[in-house]
Amino acid sequence: TMKTRLALAAAALLAASATAHAQMPPLNFDQAAYITCKQAHDMAPEPRKMLAVYLADHASRYRGVVIPDNELGAQIAHLVRGGCTLAPDAYLFTVIDRAIVAEMSKLPKRK
Repeated sequence: TMKTRLALAAAALLAASATAHAQMPPLNFDQAAYITCKQAHDMAPEPRKMLAVYLADHASRYRGVVIPDNELGAQIAHLVRGGCTLAPDAYLFTVIDRAIVAEMSKLPKRK
């Protein structure tokens, strides 16, 4: 299913922080959109995955594409990880959206 694909793709988005502590994910898009890569990295793994899935779902819907559970989904995850490594103060949503845009011509269209 779409949620499974997104969960698997998003699970690879960010490496687990060795010093992770429990944090609740934001409750709405306005809150989620302004979380930086560093703030996401500092979150516990499960809330971080939930945040990444939520943001990836939002961006892919807006762009009219689906993030597949395959090498292409993994490529997007690598782009996000690299973008966050280079710009930890960037908003995670922006990095995810730009990764989707970079690969958009290869992504399946949403039905």
